[in-house]
Amino acid sequence: MPTPATRTRGWVIGRVAGAPVIVTPSWFLAAVVLTLVFAPTVRSFAPRLSDGGVVVVAFAFVLLLFASVFCHEAAHALVARSRGHRVTELAMTLWGGHTAYTGAQRRPLDGALVAVVGPLTNLLLAGVFWAAFGAAPAASVPAMLLYAAFFSNVFVGLFNLLPGLPLDGGQLLEALVWRVTGSRMRGTVAAGWVGRAVAVGVLAWALLWPVARGLAPSVTTVIWSAVVGAFLWSGAGEAITTARRRAVVDSIATASLAGRAVVVATGTRLGDAARAVAGVPDAAVVVTDAWGAPLGWVDPAAAAAVPPGAVGVTPVDAAVVPFPPGSAVDDSLGGAALLEHLAATSAGARIVPVVRGGRVTGVLDVARVAAAVRGPAR
Repeated sequence: MPTPATRTRGWVIGRVAGAPVIVTPSWFLAAVVLTLVFAPTVRSFAPRLSDGGVVVVAFAFVLLLFASVFCHEAAHALVARSRGHRVTELAMTLWGGHTAYTGAQRRPLDGALVAVVGPLTNLLLAGVFWAAFGAAPAASVPAMLLYAAFFSNVFVGLFNLLPGLPLDGGQLLEALVWRVTGSRMRGTVAAGWVGRAVAVGVLAWALLWPVARGLAPSVTTVIWSAVVGAFLWSGAGEAITTARRRAVVDSIATASLAGRAVVVATGTRLGDAARAVAGVPDAAVVVTDAWGAPLGWVDPAAAAAVPPGAVGVTPVDAAVVPFPPGSAVDDSLGGAALLEHLAATSAGARIVPVVRGGRVTGVLDVARVAAAVRGPAR
């Protein structure tokens, strides 16, 4: 998944794939709710347990579930790193957890592998818990916990394989459509709309399945289904919006946004630079060193402030705005790579040089790039 703008708030309990594992405050709320929800099951299974014992056993189930979610997210993180991504965090949240990483997916296979390994981990854990359940004493508290862990992992694994974003199955569908059509945006939008259908289906199941069996829908089940459905709908909508924004970013190219430049060497007089640029409308004057490396651009306002009598003897260096080190943009750069380069090197500069083979071919107005990212006004 995309990296959050800021790190998730919570407590760091370790590191996986070089990234912090964070337990959020909302996870503790989920732990309390799940303990209370599971406690009646424990009470009915072991009526002789004290109230404290019931809570301990119920909380033990929550810890088993936490371990399963952690393994799910760790699997995502390890495969993401193996596919060239930098993992930034693993967070345990109210909704289970998420893994965030940077780096654009270059191939459908990368996204598919990162996605599928999470549910497969849960299904593998379900097999382990099932085997342990078979070896545990019958009708015992450990057997009950192992069966509950088996069932929850089967549910989490299969639910995450549903083919709609933001679920892992949605990422698999995205990768499949991307592979077939050659367009990641089409894959994401398709999986997002299926995700919305899944969200509606979750609520419809809670309402219609009991009716089909001649029963009244459970208010608790309907409420939980509505909450889960709302979460899925929101995530699917965010994925669709992100896909369309990503398509805009991918269409950005340095060559199409670059402005013209007239190159002069350091030490050139302002008068000579003015004559050189006079026949090139809307061009910027770029000052280079003796080897052709860009040093900065001439600020027209600063150049205009030089007295007319001094223009013939004043070097362009007096009116130069220096380029930040490393800010030169190769004219073949575009998309997310261009934005990442500008974010890392422009240091708030208004203009950066465009180069080809180390030679200046133009300039790039950072504000123009930002406007292209925003897209046409609506």
